[in-house]
Amino acid sequence: MSPVLILIFLPLLGAACIGLIPGMKAAAARTLSLAIHFVMAAIALSLFVQYDGAAADANGVRFAQVIEWVPALGIQFYIGLDSLNVALVLMSCVVCFAAICCSESVKERPKTYYVLISFMTAGVVGAFASFDVFSFYFFHELALVPTFILIGGWGSGPQRRYATYKITLYLTGGALLALAGIIALYLQSGAETFNFFAILAALKESPLSESTQNWIFPLLLFGFGILVSLWPFHTWAPLGYGHAPTGVAMIHAGALKKFGLYGLLRIAIPALPLGSDTWTMTMLWLCLGNLILVGFAAMRQKQLHMLIGFSSVAHMGFVFMGLAAYNHIGVTGALLVMVAHGFLAALGFGVAGSLRNYHPDLDMTKMGGLLRQAPYLGFALAIAFFAGCGVPGFANFAGELLIFFGAWTDVPVWMVVLGLWSGLVIGGVYMLRAFRNVLHGPVAEKWNGLHDVSGMPRIAFNILIVALVFFGVFPGAITDKTRDSIDSLVRQVEEARPADASSTAVANASEIPAIVSAQPR
Repeated sequence: MSPVLILIFLPLLGAACIGLIPGMKAAAARTLSLAIHFVMAAIALSLFVQYDGAAADANGVRFAQVIEWVPALGIQFYIGLDSLNVALVLMSCVVCFAAICCSESVKERPKTYYVLISFMTAGVVGAFASFDVFSFYFFHELALVPTFILIGGWGSGPQRRYATYKITLYLTGGALLALAGIIALYLQSGAETFNFFAILAALKESPLSESTQNWIFPLLLFGFGILVSLWPFHTWAPLGYGHAPTGVAMIHAGALKKFGLYGLLRIAIPALPLGSDTWTMTMLWLCLGNLILVGFAAMRQKQLHMLIGFSSVAHMGFVFMGLAAYNHIGVTGALLVMVAHGFLAALGFGVAGSLRNYHPDLDMTKMGGLLRQAPYLGFALAIAFFAGCGVPGFANFAGELLIFFGAWTDVPVWMVVLGLWSGLVIGGVYMLRAFRNVLHGPVAEKWNGLHDVSGMPRIAFNILIVALVFFGVFPGAITDKTRDSIDSLVRQVEEARPADASSTAVANASEIPAIVSAQPR
């Protein structure tokens, strides 16, 4: 049995066992859930360390498991790890474990809560580990449906129900739009299978006409884009995360939201290179909306959880810029930012959740002096602010640096400069303002009785901080593993595009070590 299969079915088995626990024994349900998610994180770390592209099959896949699901439609249960998803699976398992660690405040219907969280975890890991488009979509929905229930049932805040309806409508609409694009791609490819590699091979042999690609690609771009909170379809995200239970916000913002980006990277752009060419400028304009307009919106926020939510949306603009460039350095940077943002979002929402127990409205203008009252919580929040600013030494800086280097040759320079300005200036302003208001100044009255975080939440924050620093100091731990898959995808796109539309200075994989060497070691 593939260890990846264990990663998917272990939380489902855990959900069944939690359901059998008699009564409302919160401690037993929490302990079992913690144990299962810890084992998952340990297995994912082991697989990440073990992964070696040289030992993979012809498609670059290791630990594969293939089961015929619906043979008549060419649907397979095809899971495994390749150099493109191995880091995302590790990040997802770590974030899900951290989310369980930070869910100790859940007292109402704890069994149901942990069962639903387990379904979310199985869906997140299954989506990233799938090499069948239908399974890929199925697992995303498996994770998405519990999200709506958890926000409505365990969320907080005066607009909880409105946030639930909004996130449900937006994400359901985006998922249906992406499904329409996936079905259209399947029908037009002639591959008679939903297998990623078979579809790409069929389209390489018989590419779709430019007109066909031009109407399928926007279905995937806007469908996946809504799921990622691409501007102007982003308003569900800050509101939804702000009213979600802490663990749910950590998993969705940290891991599940990367599904749309992964879909564009893995399926949409490689399968529809001419369509992506046509829509590249649209993608760039919208990503500037994330970077600049959402950044300005973040500057106006007074509540900590809303600031973190808008900041999370703004950071997605960097990834879209890397995907728009779609050269080796840009795509590598996009993948690195996806992983780094997962750890960062989980850390930010985890700390905010710990503070919400003492300061329910999280009004930053009334939250001064946290570093004196709770030094560790203040330290963890400071790390989240610094990583969000792209300070060197954190994984976010390494990813954003690669994106800007990659975009410089294939994106209009003025757009790259605007993106760089937004990250340095706009991001710096709202992060440092929050740093001043929350961590420094007179100790707020509402902090009376605040005890510094300890126990499992502290362990979770330590793990997330170590991950951000480790991949920031050693980004090659990810970039060296992703080289083969990214090189294959980028080469296929470059070969399919007309010569005059291709980059005149395609960034080569061999250039990456020289760039990431700018990181402190």
